[in-house]
Amino acid sequence: MIRVQTEAFDPHAETAAFAKGRGEAGALASFIGTVRDSAHAGEGMGGAVSALELEGYPGFTEKQIAKIDADARARFDVLDTLVIHRYGRMAPGEAIVLVVALSKHRREALQAVDYLMDRLKTEAPFWKKEVRAEGSEWIEPRADDREAHARWTAEQAIADTKTKE
Repeated sequence: MIRVQTEAFDPHAETAAFAKGRGEAGALASFIGTVRDSAHAGEGMGGAVSALELEGYPGFTEKQIAKIDADARARFDVLDTLVIHRYGRMAPGEAIVLVVALSKHRREALQAVDYLMDRLKTEAPFWKKEVRAEGSEWIEPRADDREAHARWTAEQAIADTKTKE
């Protein structure tokens, strides 16, 4: 299930509702991303963050996230996934994103969540701006976000090569 919304949500309640009645699942892995109260680590103006603004295009954004989710489902043996991502203005401490994967075994659930987050951080069509007393600044994905994403591409290339042998 994919939801892109402006409304705040309770990630714990969403996770519990998603997992309810899913007795076939032996594992649930999740990630909750929240707005931090300090500037993007090591970059930009610095200073306390008063808000985070995410811009996206409703409709298009959901389609892109759905493609990423479909890739994760094809790659990992998961029973189900949930991605909730906010856009609009958010205060420090508020949830931005929730990613949940249910599977029969832990490794698949953990890897699916990791994969989804690495792809969301670099591919989901959101534009992020940190707002501080000193002004605001647009934030790009960090180098380590790109490196994390690249490892999945490298792993897939290795797997494809082994399949052809």
